[in-house]
Amino acid sequence: MGLIKHIREEIALIKERDAAIHSPWEVFLYPSFKVMLHYRLAHKLYLKKHYFLARLISQRAVRKTGIEIHPGAQIGKGLFIDHGNGVIIGETTIIGDNCTLYQGVTLGGTGKEQGKRHPTIGNNVMISAGAKVLGSFTIGDNSKIGAGSVVLSAVPPNSTVVGVPGRVVKRYNMAYPQETLDQDLPDPVKEDISNLQHTNSVLTNRLLELEEEVRQLKRKQKAEE
Repeated sequence: MGLIKHIREEIALIKERDAAIHSPWEVFLYPSFKVMLHYRLAHKLYLKKHYFLARLISQRAVRKTGIEIHPGAQIGKGLFIDHGNGVIIGETTIIGDNCTLYQGVTLGGTGKEQGKRHPTIGNNVMISAGAKVLGSFTIGDNSKIGAGSVVLSAVPPNSTVVGVPGRVVKRYNMAYPQETLDQDLPDPVKEDISNLQHTNSVLTNRLLELEEEVRQLKRKQKAEE
């Protein structure tokens, strides 16, 4: 795919996902736009085994945007990184189409694996602010990872995950039953901290949903004008 086509696709993507855009020229200021152009070039060089040049371009993108994408990562179409400062995407990460990442997201490894060390993200996945997905496993299509969650194991499709460690709380928009009960005596401090983290994740996710509703309302108002 040519550079011009990449630029057009990125402009259309950011205009569609962010209602705060008032003109196409603003897109050129977006970290997501800049880092994806750098990534596409670096990835091509990486595939041709020009590893030093690929990393050089990647590191320049980090300095400009605060977003670190290893040139070896495999990223599909339509990735949108909203307010992307602090986002890290590891070398063996695979990301499907039409995914959204928010600030502070890490797609990393645990340091224990060899070969495929980073997660595989399905299509239409949203990973909220500050979430960490660590290890070589799959996040299923159409899933949502809550803000501040730490995901250490596979997530089935159409799931909502929150907490530390992350656990599935919804599938297909329905509450997910807890099939096993922990028979150990509870640690009250740990339980309080877990409850606070869960509450924080729920509130942050609701705020993100309200922001998305406002964006959709603005898009609707623009369309009616």
